[in-house]
Amino acid sequence: MTFAALAQAPDRRKTEARLLALVVLIAVFGYAYTGLSMSGRLPGGLAVFTVTMLLMALLPHLVLRRFAPRADPLILPVATLLTGIGLVLLHRLDITYAQTPRLKTVAAANGQLVWTAIGVAVCIAILLILRDHRILQRYIYLTMVIALVLLMAPAFFGADMYGAKRWILLGPLSLQPGEFVKIMISVFFAGYLTVNRDALALAGRRALGIQLPPGRQLAPIFTIWAVSLLVLIFERDLGTSLIFFGVFVIMLYMATDRTSWVVCGLLMATVGAAVVGSLEPHVHGRVTAWLDPMRAFTKEGRAEHMSDQLGQALLSFGSGGISGSGLGQGHPELIGFAGNSDFILTTVGEELGLAGVMAVIMLYVLLAQRGLRVGLSARDPFGKLLAVGLSGALLLQVFVVSGGVTGLIPLTGKALPFLAKGGSSLVANWVSVALLLRISDHAQRRREPV
Repeated sequence: MTFAALAQAPDRRKTEARLLALVVLIAVFGYAYTGLSMSGRLPGGLAVFTVTMLLMALLPHLVLRRFAPRADPLILPVATLLTGIGLVLLHRLDITYAQTPRLKTVAAANGQLVWTAIGVAVCIAILLILRDHRILQRYIYLTMVIALVLLMAPAFFGADMYGAKRWILLGPLSLQPGEFVKIMISVFFAGYLTVNRDALALAGRRALGIQLPPGRQLAPIFTIWAVSLLVLIFERDLGTSLIFFGVFVIMLYMATDRTSWVVCGLLMATVGAAVVGSLEPHVHGRVTAWLDPMRAFTKEGRAEHMSDQLGQALLSFGSGGISGSGLGQGHPELIGFAGNSDFILTTVGEELGLAGVMAVIMLYVLLAQRGLRVGLSARDPFGKLLAVGLSGALLLQVFVVSGGVTGLIPLTGKALPFLAKGGSSLVANWVSVALLLRISDHAQRRREPV
């Protein structure tokens, strides 16, 4: 190998090490500042939190140095920083919820810390076991069968919580299969489109100035559309349905480079959501609350049992202004029990202001951009599509969650990746991080001269 190629791998890991050290400092400072701001003294679990953050940064870094030395140097630090910010916010919310017993909210920070350790351990295991991501291409149909079973399981065996069926209860634990399904369908679509992209790229008739795909090739998108509608009808889960269908359309456009597929996908998603939203009571209620979020504060709104969470979220964002009230100085408990899950972004908006919200969103954008860059640099079609699918799923989930709590679209009830309470979401996101790191390492190895 050339001297340039030999020098490139250590530089990547050195950059990653410096960024991880900065991430740990930011997270520990935020945790300590929260305790000082709210109680006037350092929090009792500061030592445990510091050790956990150090291990969460150090162990994956050492594994990457040995088993994926050419992996992207920004993916792990950004994911670690988002996770650390989430732990700080949950700790801050636990203090407030403990002072508001009427909400009957269980402390989430310690449990999230355990799930963080599990997620990072799973990420390390994948990097150690999966030496070549192309192995996944051999099992795409088995992966899709498992994904469909998990996707439909909550409709028949799941628990109806907060109006939607997206959880499966396993004793004291609850599992959200949809968080893992988005990874599985990305694997399947990447393998399927790698084989069939030439047929799907064919041009059909022209309508309204758009070159439509041939009729016989519309079967896959109609099938995925029907499955996403079934999820929306039986599980009343708008977020999972949008992500499921959106990931397919994004990957289809990436494979075929035809705008007509995007147009067809947008039209079908709009028609399906409009029909189900007008017929299914739970989805219709969320649309009604979205159209008039302040109605819940009136007598008519209370009579209709509308939730005031969206109205409270908008007031919270408005009170935060540009720089916010300061970490620990807001009132996120006014939103209710969902402050540490669906509406955790409102805590950022109220206490860190518009500047904090934009910083968090830019971290998501940076993580997705690195994933898309991995996809563009990958030489094999499967790895290229898989990286784009994983990055697209992250962007879609951030969009449906942040768009819901800001009033841009109806609420979906999904968890904000890395930040919000939820073990299934956190573990699934770290699985995505592991796959992106493995693909990026493989792509860089192929690019280096020998």
